[in-house]
Amino acid sequence: MLNISKLTAGYGKLEVLHDVSLEVKAGEVVALIGPNGAGKSTILKSIFNIADVTHGNITWHGEDVTGKKTSELLPMGIAYVPQGRIVFSRMTVEENLEMGGFLISHKGERVMRKELVYRLFPVLREKRRARAGDLSGGQQQMCALGRALMMEPQCLLLDEPSLGLSPKVMHEVYEKLSEIQHRGTALLIVEQNVRHALAIADRVYLLAGGKVRHAGVPEDFRDPERMREWYLGSGDNKTAQ
Repeated sequence: MLNISKLTAGYGKLEVLHDVSLEVKAGEVVALIGPNGAGKSTILKSIFNIADVTHGNITWHGEDVTGKKTSELLPMGIAYVPQGRIVFSRMTVEENLEMGGFLISHKGERVMRKELVYRLFPVLREKRRARAGDLSGGQQQMCALGRALMMEPQCLLLDEPSLGLSPKVMHEVYEKLSEIQHRGTALLIVEQNVRHALAIADRVYLLAGGKVRHAGVPEDFRDPERMREWYLGSGDNKTAQ
């Protein structure tokens, strides 16, 4: 479904990713893990044309989407929730959801999709008249997720969805992500909390130094000693089988 092939990308003259290849299949959860500065977030930003791609390509259902604008990617079925629980803080929760569906021309369709979001996140229904900036951190993350879901994406890109959340709220957010995946949406998740990432993922890519160092199923990444070695950097580019 989503395929990244030999991607080299960064910001201006700063090259962050080096020859990265990965794929996301329909309906699966793929986790990107690795040390800080490994380039995980840059992969998501490259898909959404926020980072500069200098080599390689990104395809969606076989179509080259490298360099496409957000307004082009959203109707195609790809959505992105950036790091930091970014919401329109002065707008209400409902207005935030409306912004997520601004490309939907039919009012009845927007209403239906809002209802689906409210069913998934009942707290957003309760807080729909509240300003998003007044929500708790967990509620803001749910608002950001709900806004992205308004376009009913086939693939949802998530950058550090657990960042800054308490363990209880983190668990709740991941329960919702699992429910989103069970409804048929594929997830590509950048995550520092490896335990939560492994619990939900179908496949895992470990990045270090801007390269994919290891790839496999979650079981390949549960050995603490192996993970410590990989994170600290053995330097070799092996793939877990």
